[in-house]
Amino acid sequence: MAGSTPVEELEVGHRVVRVTNPGRVYFPARGETKLDLVRYYLSVGDGIVRGLRERPCMMHRFPDGVAGEKVHQKRLPRGAPPWVETVRVDFPRFGRHAYELCVTELASVIWAVQMSCVEFHPWNSRRADTEKPDEWRIDLDPMPEASFDKVRRVAEVTKELLDELGAVGWPKTSGGKGMHVYVRIEPRWGFRDVRRAAHAFAREVERRAGDLVDLTWWRKERDPATVFVDYNQNTRDHTIRSAYSVIGVPEARVSTPIRWDELADVDPREFTIATVPARYASLGDLHAGIDDTAYSLDELLDWAARDEREGEPPPDEDD
Repeated sequence: MAGSTPVEELEVGHRVVRVTNPGRVYFPARGETKLDLVRYYLSVGDGIVRGLRERPCMMHRFPDGVAGEKVHQKRLPRGAPPWVETVRVDFPRFGRHAYELCVTELASVIWAVQMSCVEFHPWNSRRADTEKPDEWRIDLDPMPEASFDKVRRVAEVTKELLDELGAVGWPKTSGGKGMHVYVRIEPRWGFRDVRRAAHAFAREVERRAGDLVDLTWWRKERDPATVFVDYNQNTRDHTIRSAYSVIGVPEARVSTPIRWDELADVDPREFTIATVPARYASLGDLHAGIDDTAYSLDELLDWAARDEREGEPPPDEDD
């Protein structure tokens, strides 16, 4: 644990990052501090950078620790050193834009933690073309009465269907009760088409999973004991925490990559800033190969067109 030293200077690559108030308790369940959080992110450096690299990134900041106020920070905070990179994103509905954090090196992650960032929420597109996603996100979101065992079973259906499509899904715990599965895609389509493809996939999961899944649009109308396959996470400017991002809860849980063969036994509550560093040191980054192959959405878009011809409505447009 950190002592009362007011400032720590850390060498991160060829940068020096100053960490003020290193002993401030951020996670009250075990008394873990800001410096503990910094050390965690240093321990998974390649993994967190891979998850964020060149993506617009919203920072979820907790200036007084996770028991205090959470700040959703789209714009890069003032006072950033000149080497911290940004990317411009536009919000046409509101006629505004922002320069968001764009991670290209680990020092930028540690600087963001210095600025009280606990969670990193990247876009599913990169700065080369922020309007063309290269990541399709499958969010298995349990309703309040759904057990994690149900999430496991829906994840198995998800894996089976991805295998049939010839696509590789990269699973991770959400940090909460759910799971995320990422698929690299060719950056040929805009957000609406990616979301439309994701919706078609979710419908097929619902068909196969039966009463485990409920895709009812309004949350309050869903069966509270089911899992929602949240295709909306592919909507423009929607973000979810990255692989290796910490979640802002007192136990300091981590959104952690897993192997598919771990699915039957995994307990998301065991993945914290205290336990993931040793796992990472032993297994490495389980998402290390995620950028090796990008997949086409053509077949899923054909499914979407088929469903619409048969009377299934397209997803409501909220972007």
